[in-house]
Amino acid sequence: MTLELYELPSCPYCAKVKTKLDDLGLDYVSHEVPRSHDERTEVEEVSGQTGVPVLVDTEHGVEGMPESDDIVEYLEETYGARAEN
Repeated sequence: MTLELYELPSCPYCAKVKTKLDDLGLDYVSHEVPRSHDERTEVEEVSGQTGVPVLVDTEHGVEGMPESDDIVEYLEETYGARAEN
């Protein structure tokens, strides 16, 4: 499984996603993005926009999911049941 999270350390939306990842016991690779939106070329290439957080889940074909609420819901639906077993 390869989960990658594009984030900023002080971003509350990123923190929400990281909390869910930790709650589910999921390993992930963190990519800290520059503070300036103009310098976020890597996250823009992945997701088509410069906001964070952005989740990549290569195992399930997720190439750049933005929006923390959507990411949390996706993680719960995709990995929540497995984590409870």
